[in-house]
Amino acid sequence: MKREIYGEDHEAFRASVKEFLDRSVVPHVEQHAADKALPREFWTAAGAQGFLGLEIPDQYGGSRDLAEGDYRFNAVLLEELSKVNAALGSCVGIHADIVAPYLVELTTEEQRARWLPGVASGEILTAIGMTEPSGGSDLAALRSSAVRDGDDWVVNGSKTFITNGYSADLVVTAVRTSPEKKAKGITLFAVPTDAEGFSRGRKLDKVGQDESDTAELFLDDVRLTDDDIVGELDLGFVHMMQNLPQERLGCAISNLAHARQILGETLVYAQERAAFGAAIGTFQHNKFLLAELFTQVDVTQAYVDACVVAHAKQELTPVDAAKAKWWTSQVQNDILDHCVQLHGGYGYMNEYRVARAWRDARVSKIWAGSNEIMKELIGRDLGL
Repeated sequence: MKREIYGEDHEAFRASVKEFLDRSVVPHVEQHAADKALPREFWTAAGAQGFLGLEIPDQYGGSRDLAEGDYRFNAVLLEELSKVNAALGSCVGIHADIVAPYLVELTTEEQRARWLPGVASGEILTAIGMTEPSGGSDLAALRSSAVRDGDDWVVNGSKTFITNGYSADLVVTAVRTSPEKKAKGITLFAVPTDAEGFSRGRKLDKVGQDESDTAELFLDDVRLTDDDIVGELDLGFVHMMQNLPQERLGCAISNLAHARQILGETLVYAQERAAFGAAIGTFQHNKFLLAELFTQVDVTQAYVDACVVAHAKQELTPVDAAKAKWWTSQVQNDILDHCVQLHGGYGYMNEYRVARAWRDARVSKIWAGSNEIMKELIGRDLGL
């Protein structure tokens, strides 16, 4: 099915992203997995191509003006990254599609000049610190705190499961500044990782997404100032809620692109793999299954594309973003499970992309708000 939402400029951008990935990333994916991180050379190379600055105005070294603030360019980037592997989409997505809007929309001129050029170039790698060891989706229950001490803030707490956490230079971190206000007393700070008192745990040993340097972060009497606050004091929860729809839409785009790529590769396998004297794809069960999976992908793509268009017009609702996030993560996991089955024993071998993709996809039903939380949001919108 032809996708009508992308024009010539978008497809030319897609070709440039693919060419960059084929040249600079695909030959090194095994090393990235072994290192459990993307090298800094990748980030600076991607920054030099303008891929990290789609949310950042040109005056700060970004490419937002070139893209005319059109979110469809973000979607193209996320799709192409996720075709290579899921971790690439999540790592770059955190930096360029999730953190960057906070630093563009909620900062002062001085802060933008301080941070944005490095974010766009890949010299300042970013992460976002929301999740804590004591709670995941319940952002209002944060325990990390910042206490005023003269002109400074003294920050204490810990974060976990932080994508880009091991190598980040700047972490947009949610902490409690007014405990008595509960959800209305959370503030966002941009924490430089070279600050005294900031430390990292080991790279976490995950089930999948080996290329992503996920880590625990610790803040022990880290001293910051008002100049490190992102947005308004005590309005951090509001800021996060306003930015979560784009994060969840980005997840949906990546989920579906990842599933579609592996499903396409599985079709080729089913056409070439022979059993009982015939290609396994010609067996009626497999033929019908593949027909169902490709239909599922196309139908889901239509909804995601509609969400992308709505977001480009600033019309995407939090509920529609929640629907896209939970549905695509479920669809992705279902499709990849079938792809493993179609590969038989080979599908269980890590040397096959389908096995890695299957492992990589599982977390998508948990992060950016678990699927259960997404259904809760949708249910509330139904008046339940």
